[in-house]
Amino acid sequence: MLARVRSLTLLGIEAFPLTVECDISGGLPAIHTVGLPDAAVRESADRVRAAIRNSGFEVPARRITISLAPADLRKQGAALDLPIALGILVASEQLPGPLLDGLLVAGELGLDGGVRAVRGALPAAILARRLGIGALLLPAVNAREAQALGGVRVLGVGSLGGAADLLRSGDLDGASGTMTGDGGAGMAVPGGAGRPRRAEPDLADVRGQGLARRALEVAAAGGHHLLFVGPPGCGKTMLARRLPGILPPLGREESIEVTCIYSAAGLLRRAGLVDRRPLRSPHHTISGIGLVGGGHGPRPGEITLAHRGVLFLDELPEFGRATLDVLRQPLEEGEVSLTREHRTVRFPARVTLVAAMNPCVCGNLGRADRPCGCTPAMVAHYRQRVSGPLLDRFDLQVSVPPLGRGDLAATAAGETTAAVGARVAAARVRQAERLRSEGLSTNAAMDAASLRRHGMPDPEGRRLLNRALGRLGLSARAHDGILRVARTIADLEGAADVSAAHVAEAVQYRSLDRGTGATADPLIGESHDQGL
Repeated sequence: MLARVRSLTLLGIEAFPLTVECDISGGLPAIHTVGLPDAAVRESADRVRAAIRNSGFEVPARRITISLAPADLRKQGAALDLPIALGILVASEQLPGPLLDGLLVAGELGLDGGVRAVRGALPAAILARRLGIGALLLPAVNAREAQALGGVRVLGVGSLGGAADLLRSGDLDGASGTMTGDGGAGMAVPGGAGRPRRAEPDLADVRGQGLARRALEVAAAGGHHLLFVGPPGCGKTMLARRLPGILPPLGREESIEVTCIYSAAGLLRRAGLVDRRPLRSPHHTISGIGLVGGGHGPRPGEITLAHRGVLFLDELPEFGRATLDVLRQPLEEGEVSLTREHRTVRFPARVTLVAAMNPCVCGNLGRADRPCGCTPAMVAHYRQRVSGPLLDRFDLQVSVPPLGRGDLAATAAGETTAAVGARVAAARVRQAERLRSEGLSTNAAMDAASLRRHGMPDPEGRRLLNRALGRLGLSARAHDGILRVARTIADLEGAADVSAAHVAEAVQYRSLDRGTGATADPLIGESHDQGL
């Protein structure tokens, strides 16, 4: 007898539909799986055989052929265990099969018949809704994650026996062991959903560093990439880790995007949708594949895990130069495109990149209290560990000086995350309204045509920008970056037009281009820091 079960496999962060066909025929007892299965799928024969037997059913003593269609798509993982087991039980007439037509099934089996968690429950729910499939049958521990999407009936089971009861009952809504709608509030979920969350770090904890705090606000408001340059202990990491808190909350569609990524990567720690912008801070020993994704699968990299949030690269020159350069195209296009086995996998990568580096090898360049022992050649070699084209992609390059004794002894707290976040949210609203017709949401995403329409400064601002270009030798990308930042500064002030003052502040945030670690520049006069 032949049985068919609808299932799925993950390719990147997207779920693709599969049909699991099970045929039982004469021949020596064995389970043969065809259709480009990987090692985990091939090993499912042993798990399925033991799970069927330990759940009180019989394993047919005949030849069992499992076909996974389409045959040209490689199948991965153990999520096909449950559909294979149900297909065998229906094909051997131990279970009725009519309800299988309205189910999309996924789940890993233990040898005792228990159903274990799988990756990609939310992408599976999206697939079921897109295909118009009536219900989604998943492990109980994944059910609440899939229910967060809405519009799909989700059935959670804890064992193969529970899934069999569903098919016997003929009533998916009222069957024992199912969870539909908003039910199942007491269900166990991976990662300890009941644990209290840690409080977000507050920007008020940062002492001094007025210019760096302002740059952080501008980066958050416009989605600009930000580089901090300063000696150890001046607060670069402390500032970077507070950036997600001043970004606007994730919208529902953004939450679904981020949750799909973490679900497919198996990194969800709580049930439901992710509601906080991610912050990823990989170690400098990471490989290029770890940073942008790839490998067997392929799997998303750190830049995708930081989608709609912040990717923080501390000690930037310590990363391999070739590793860093793989970021250049994803930062420009907002996605990672990988071709594997005649298929192209795309990972979203809309991130705000924040990096931190020392000014020199010893880190003391520019400090008055500690002499720097680095020669100019050593400083140049240190900074050349990061390629010029990558540095050019940082619209904000900010020098962070060491804290003085007065800053450390100050008792007055700075502005809170909530206060700064309110200004950032208002600036984002202005951008969204202005750029909605162009399909953009932040100033950082504006191309040259958008800049001409929305970002050109007044005549005095253009003259100042031309002087800066001539004196600093800026690239065309740096020119556009200054205009984007100036437009964001104007949005933070609620100004309709970009003025010379906005351009002057934007130029000030090009510390490496100006070749100075000081907080003032003769081109633009007094530094913005003095007014904070």
